[in-house]
Amino acid sequence: MPVRSIRARLTFWYALTFTAALLVLGAAAYGLLSYSLSRQIDASLNGVAQALTEKSRGGAAGLVPSEVDEVFRRFFGFSPWDPYLQFLDPSGRRDPREPPARRPRLPLSSRALENASMGLPTYETIEGLESCPIRLLTLPRTEGGRVAGLIQVGTSLQGLRETRFRFMLIMAGLLPLGLLLAAGGGRLLARRALSPVDRMTEAARHISAEHLTEQLEQTGTGDELDRLAATLNDMLKRLDASFRQIRQFSADASHELQTPLTILKGEVEVALRAPRSAEEYVATLESALEEIDRIARLVDGLLTVSRAQAGVLRMDTRPVDLARLLEGELQRLGVLAHGRSVELVSGFIEPLTIPGDAARLQQLFANLLENGLKYTPAGGTVTLSLARNGNWAVTEISDTGIGIDPREREKIFQPFYRTTQARNLGEKGVGLGLSIVQSIAQAHGGKVEVLGHPGRGSTFKVFLPV
Repeated sequence: MPVRSIRARLTFWYALTFTAALLVLGAAAYGLLSYSLSRQIDASLNGVAQALTEKSRGGAAGLVPSEVDEVFRRFFGFSPWDPYLQFLDPSGRRDPREPPARRPRLPLSSRALENASMGLPTYETIEGLESCPIRLLTLPRTEGGRVAGLIQVGTSLQGLRETRFRFMLIMAGLLPLGLLLAAGGGRLLARRALSPVDRMTEAARHISAEHLTEQLEQTGTGDELDRLAATLNDMLKRLDASFRQIRQFSADASHELQTPLTILKGEVEVALRAPRSAEEYVATLESALEEIDRIARLVDGLLTVSRAQAGVLRMDTRPVDLARLLEGELQRLGVLAHGRSVELVSGFIEPLTIPGDAARLQQLFANLLENGLKYTPAGGTVTLSLARNGNWAVTEISDTGIGIDPREREKIFQPFYRTTQARNLGEKGVGLGLSIVQSIAQAHGGKVEVLGHPGRGSTFKVFLPV
């Protein structure tokens, strides 16, 4: 069964890592201990051999046991009951100066004899003499620049084995204790490290769509968990803004749909209360048709905005002669401009062809031009121009109308938002036109910029990639 708790996994990995580190360090310490003891034994053997060589130099008499005991005690710290000691002549035969011994004769390997002939010492580990191996040094004794004989000094490795065994026992006893301490320490550290996560989890349980303004607690340390809390708080702010926008959008859409539906229902009910003339029925049907058209435009606008926001606005992309499209809109809206006593002027229009959806682009520029005509008083001017700027086709629509407060420039592209000046003017509208404009421009990979001041007109610039 997999462990799902992060705290348990952290404890497990901490204990496993600590155990592995302890094993590696133990193995390294064991190796260093063995190496150090071996070097120490070799150095002691060499010291004993050198000292006994000096004591035996120049004399025919053999060494007395007390001298041997003294030398072994000086270098090993103890004197063996029957030391491993042997004097040989250069050919490897027993030297008469050798002290009496109860041990069997020490072996002399061909490699040791060959090294001795060259004046080199030989260290060997001998098996089979006793239950434990023997560390043996064969050292040549030189007199007058020639090899006068050999001395062999050895010691049992029983002490080395026992020391290494005791070390292994100590490590075996410390390993479970270290494992328990590592597990306990890992659990304590994991609990302490993850306690902010528990607090964030508890706080997140109480956050709902109605309480997105609540924030997760931050410790102020600036660590990874603090950055996570800050990121989640930013996400909650964005979600709160999105929920507010959705609620506002739904409320505005319901309000805008309710008005024409109420009018439509009232006119039909009035028409059905009593017999009417044919002219009265026609007038009622025409009024109902106007309201139905208004609802249809509203629903179509809502669909366009919602699809654009969801990233699924369908585009029939083909090469579009943008200059020709704009000139067609100028001709089509000329009647509307004349009826409002507003001059619709064609500025410089550069011939440009861009990839795009002709119907959507026509809707975009129609909305902007109609807005300009709607909010420009009689005697004003609306100017349309097109020019290339780098990789952009820039369409500019300027008017001399009511203008836009700089504080409302970013809000005018929100669905159903209408500026204070527009509402005060009394013009009909639901506030979807500019939202549709921005959605279509962004769907083409472009953008919309706006400049304007109250009472001094406004300018919309549409940037579309060439």
